[in-house]
Amino acid sequence: MSELSLVYPMLAMVLLTFFVLVVLFRSRVRMIREGHAPVSYFRVFQGSQEPEFAAKPARHLTNLFEAPTLFYAGCLAAMVAGVTGTAVLALAWGYVGARVVHAAVHLGPNRIRHRLRAYFASWLLLLGLWIHVAIAVARHG
Repeated sequence: MSELSLVYPMLAMVLLTFFVLVVLFRSRVRMIREGHAPVSYFRVFQGSQEPEFAAKPARHLTNLFEAPTLFYAGCLAAMVAGVTGTAVLALAWGYVGARVVHAAVHLGPNRIRHRLRAYFASWLLLLGLWIHVAIAVARHG
């Protein structure tokens, strides 16, 4: 398996982030159209209360620039170190899948229990990815 195969789960995370960005943009247009806030609200995000339908994608987009940065770094570390194989790829795709589920729950029904499970699963998969890479590097480094 090529180290470059990890590009695909990273691309999937980028596409998820872009999708959430589109959802956020549409929610902000809706805010203005429905009179929840004037356009000037977006200068410094003050003066109006952000409705839930706009707050959820805003918070979710922010979240996609937090823990997933460790995912990108882990995949890049694996690629640079030549740590390839089914386990790393499965952990990477599992992480992406858990983040997709997390996004679907958060942007959809937002059931905290379901959201927390997907979020926790993504962290376990991310930790597994990093441990797998670290062990492989220690063995061959």
